[in-house]
Amino acid sequence: MISKKMEAALNKQIVLEGYASFLYLAMAVWCDNLGLSGCHQFLMRQSDEERMHMMKIFEYLGEVGGFALTPGVKEPPRQFKSVQEVFKMVYAHEQKVTKSINGLIALASKENDYSTETFLQWYVNEQREEEALMRNVLDRIKLIGEGPQSLYFIDKEMEAINRQAAVAEATGGN
Repeated sequence: MISKKMEAALNKQIVLEGYASFLYLAMAVWCDNLGLSGCHQFLMRQSDEERMHMMKIFEYLGEVGGFALTPGVKEPPRQFKSVQEVFKMVYAHEQKVTKSINGLIALASKENDYSTETFLQWYVNEQREEEALMRNVLDRIKLIGEGPQSLYFIDKEMEAINRQAAVAEATGGN
């Protein structure tokens, strides 16, 4: 049986993951309205992934006798200054999620909740990958710069990342 304190902390993580899913969905729609199909597809995939992260916690709480709360998620912004701002926001949010996961690990350790600590290790690895991916995206965007054709080239870079992800999924990789 999971402690009430750990259950409450995991329910807060559900809210954070749900917000990430909606934030990335809003960003995807914004990119789609600009005709940036590569960015749109990338952010849609990220949104789906964040929802999956949320659902894993839902399922885990049920397995350990806890109760997952369906989150009331605040509405994310709908307008953004630039594509560069979008990806900087994604990276910042991923860093926030990492910090939260680290706090959950610390709480699980403090409570000698080895089951939850083991469960959360998947998130530790996932967040390392997410942050590395977003640093890579931001590095590419920085190299492209902010000239008149930058949106075109950023979108093409995102299409390349989407193709790599599709190949990895098809071959059983990440």
